[in-house]
Amino acid sequence: MLPNYLSVSGKTRQNDLDVGFTISIQPGASTTHAGVQGANATQGGNENRQAFLTFGDASWGSIKLGKDLGIYASDAILNDMTLLGVGGGAGNLAGNTTTLGRIGTGFMYADWKSQIAYSSPNWNGFSFTAGVTQSWDAVAGSIPGSASSDQRGGSEPAFEGKASYAWAGDFAGKVWASGITQKVQHITSTTSATGFNDDRAEAFDIGANVNVAGFGLTGYYGQGSGIGQTFQLFDGFDATGAQRDSDQYYVQGTYTIPGVGTKLGVSWGESKLDGNSVDSFSDVTDRMWVVGAYHPLTKHLNLVAEYSDTERTVADKTVGDLTGKSKTVSLGAILFF
Repeated sequence: MLPNYLSVSGKTRQNDLDVGFTISIQPGASTTHAGVQGANATQGGNENRQAFLTFGDASWGSIKLGKDLGIYASDAILNDMTLLGVGGGAGNLAGNTTTLGRIGTGFMYADWKSQIAYSSPNWNGFSFTAGVTQSWDAVAGSIPGSASSDQRGGSEPAFEGKASYAWAGDFAGKVWASGITQKVQHITSTTSATGFNDDRAEAFDIGANVNVAGFGLTGYYGQGSGIGQTFQLFDGFDATGAQRDSDQYYVQGTYTIPGVGTKLGVSWGESKLDGNSVDSFSDVTDRMWVVGAYHPLTKHLNLVAEYSDTERTVADKTVGDLTGKSKTVSLGAILFF
């Protein structure tokens, strides 16, 4: 799920401010076919997921300007055990793409966004982040009858925020909530006199993670209108330019074997996009369950073994349920240094 990753960061103290920067590159690990070493992401090229600066102070917080992980749904992906493994989407792996983990089968992708964000200090475990982020176009993805747009939010950015509370001790954990809202302009519409419509995409989520005696439990739920499925603003609007509702959830349990360090985990989740009256389907549901083992061979090197079972069901209004399935066994290693 994670790409090859090289990140350079620096920080100093100037004029009573902590000033820092981060720039990262993500080289591709494969190519689409023999003899191709192009510069784009589908041919083994590079991504640049991070390029930002920060400034602030422990007394009042910090400000980030640049490109980094989005705010909404970021805790969902960072608590997903398949972050260190594969999860779903292995069949699409080529060039500089990665697998999906549980993206689209339990939560929306936070993605990497240009942003200006403020993060508060940590007040005895409570903190929050709020920011304006790059607005995106609606996209007609893989769902038939979806609308697209070509003016994003017009003169408006997207607005995102999250708040969390974490605690330590024998029974440690964290609870969080986040949200996003964005105006979407010039959405194609089959019913509007102008052929276009303006609307809004918005979503919220809540989640919790608790850990005690080697056991970990994570629960997550998200809901949105116009936000789409898997990737933000993908298939979020029907052919008339009206919002489609969606929701997603996952539950995950892990156990770390004492003295060995091996973490065993199992998780289940699904994402559901509701059809409207003009759609040919009632809903599209993507679900996946995963079992995994993650063993720290050294303090830097983790061995990974996973099995995932993924299913998409389209509830077609005419012919009934249409179902596709995928099963993936993955073995590998991930190195941090």
